[in-house]
Amino acid sequence: MYSYRGRPRSRKPLMHRKIFWAVSVRRADGGGLNTTMCFSALVRQDLQWLVKRYGAEIAWEMFEELFRKRLDDPDIQFSRALDVYILRMQDERARLSQTYIERYRAQQAHVWQQELFKQRKRLMDAQRKLQTRETKAARNDERVATGKVTALTEKLTGLRSEAVEPIDTRIFPKKYVPVIAGEGDRVLIRPMRYLCRLPGKPSSYDQKFDGTYNARRDNLNGFWSSLYGQHHGIIAIDSFFENVPRHLYEKRELAAGERATNVVLHFNPNSGEPMTVACLWSHWTGEGEPELDSFAAVTDEPPPEVLATGHTRCVISLKEENVREWLAPARVGKGRLEEILSDRQVPFYEHQIAA
Repeated sequence: MYSYRGRPRSRKPLMHRKIFWAVSVRRADGGGLNTTMCFSALVRQDLQWLVKRYGAEIAWEMFEELFRKRLDDPDIQFSRALDVYILRMQDERARLSQTYIERYRAQQAHVWQQELFKQRKRLMDAQRKLQTRETKAARNDERVATGKVTALTEKLTGLRSEAVEPIDTRIFPKKYVPVIAGEGDRVLIRPMRYLCRLPGKPSSYDQKFDGTYNARRDNLNGFWSSLYGQHHGIIAIDSFFENVPRHLYEKRELAAGERATNVVLHFNPNSGEPMTVACLWSHWTGEGEPELDSFAAVTDEPPPEVLATGHTRCVISLKEENVREWLAPARVGKGRLEEILSDRQVPFYEHQIAA
């Protein structure tokens, strides 16, 4: 564990599961190619908890529609935690979503069981060959099949489990997440894709500029002006992950001939409380294409302990007393919105290397 000098450390334990995820993304807001900004987070996805915490209603028809579409569309992905939490619910309004989730699980189980049978056969064939003759091909088949059998067995076990581990709440860009958004006088929990597609942009924009999961505060009145002051939301997170260039993290220059690589850092607020992260969201429509609700997290300059790691951005955690105003931006001016973003929660972020 690491600590930035000059601010107290918390004794709260961090999650010890090691996970690696790194990509290069191209920003559409003028920032060019960015190989360090890869935000991922552990997100609160218990809809009942979100209802109580934020006084929100669940937009069940929107969840039902996406769970139904997921049966035929592999691009619609949720974190495992959301499925489990909905299956636990006793609310009659959850029944149709539960039916679709159970059908999806059955589909997944069938696919994985078929693949498990194939890999077990591959393993046995490789071991049989190795009994008579040592070959690189057979040894490689044994190694690969063994790994896949283990992974598939774990997937099938996890599919049947009703436990929720921290890793089950983790989101990445393009996953669907419960977002709390204002709609008139109502506050709704709606499923939205974590990669924002702005109104008027073609669907191909997602591939060309795949970094629009973060909205820079210094560009809210520029690139994000069609959403800022109009479509605001929040998500609740417990911690987050970022990619940082290894040489910056180690506070050194690149060696001669050394290629830049990333290290994934897991940042944990020492407050012990979930963070209410400011977001912008979009309702996209295109001729002949399915409608899409998507969102981006608002980011700003980081606190000193985050900057000291070599990372230059951080999500904005709103104060509880400002959440209602943030979710109803049309009722307040841009000046007040800027005050809300500045008057934010500033916990101390401890970190550890995730992988």
